[in-house]
Amino acid sequence: MEFADEAPKLLMLLYGLVAFVVVVGGLLLLLDAVPNYFARRREQRLIAASTAKGGPGGDGPAPAARPRRGEGLFAAFFLFPAIALLLIGLVVPAVRTTLLSFMDGGSVNWVGLRNYGWMFSQPEILDVLANTLMWVVLVPLLATSMGLLYAVLVDKARFEAIAKSLIFMPMAISFVGAGIIWKFVYAYRSEEQEQIGLLNQIAVSLGGEPKQWLLNSPLNTLLLIAVMVWIQAGFAMVVLSAAIKAIPAEIVEAARLDGVNAWQMFRRVTLPSIRPALIVVVVTISIATLKVFDIVRTMTNGNFNTSVIANEMYNQAFRFGQVGQGSALAVFLFVLVIPIVIYQIRNLRQQREG
Repeated sequence: MEFADEAPKLLMLLYGLVAFVVVVGGLLLLLDAVPNYFARRREQRLIAASTAKGGPGGDGPAPAARPRRGEGLFAAFFLFPAIALLLIGLVVPAVRTTLLSFMDGGSVNWVGLRNYGWMFSQPEILDVLANTLMWVVLVPLLATSMGLLYAVLVDKARFEAIAKSLIFMPMAISFVGAGIIWKFVYAYRSEEQEQIGLLNQIAVSLGGEPKQWLLNSPLNTLLLIAVMVWIQAGFAMVVLSAAIKAIPAEIVEAARLDGVNAWQMFRRVTLPSIRPALIVVVVTISIATLKVFDIVRTMTNGNFNTSVIANEMYNQAFRFGQVGQGSALAVFLFVLVIPIVIYQIRNLRQQREG
């Protein structure tokens, strides 16, 4: 490999580093200099007003409270980057994707609702929608149940911190990394070879035959769902454990004085007390599940009837060149998320008003 051949890549890398330093350094400088500028101006105005009228060196009455004219500009300065990033990264792509969903694969001609009709008329796409529904129903239910059960069992246990860290550890692994790990768990080799997959090794040890677990539907989808549950159970456990510990001790003590058993304590005291946290966990995991892509992509590439909406959207838009159909799937995914977000906002508003 000649250095001259790599010179263009190194030059592009240098351009990228310079651009990063300029943009990030410029933002940091602005965020440091502008607030200090407004703070100094406000301090000068306050000193001048106090000295001229009501301050230690003045002889007039105390100044009346006036609207702070600079605060509006000050707030706008901090809101502008967030609004600009939302427009660039969310609003503009959402509008563009919606428009593309009404166009053909080359994004040239308008086709109306044809892409949406295609989405609900193709058997393979209906299978994708059914798989996504299976993910959205099972993952929040199983992950939240496991997290809640684990949080109750290890609460105030002797090695609570260690037990929690063990189940929370998968949260530190990316979806791609988790997919690779579990792909080894489901790995298949013929009977003549030594098994390297944990599941097949257990099957062989029990006298069975090794199987290609990721080939048969719907078992393969359920095995992929297990990976997502393995990751999200730690998140559910942490949030619900914190909610359980926040239950007032007086309520728990009063319930014990009434003679409730463990199940009655869980059903009548623990569950009602942590209901807001349960809703947050279910909503958060549901939204993450609707967007699942990495696990399916890493483990099966969407083959063998395991594809979900996000994966099929990628296939249609970037592999098959059908931008309109891919955009229709993206819009449909966005529409599925909206009711969950609205429900969460209403729930948070009711909690604040209550």
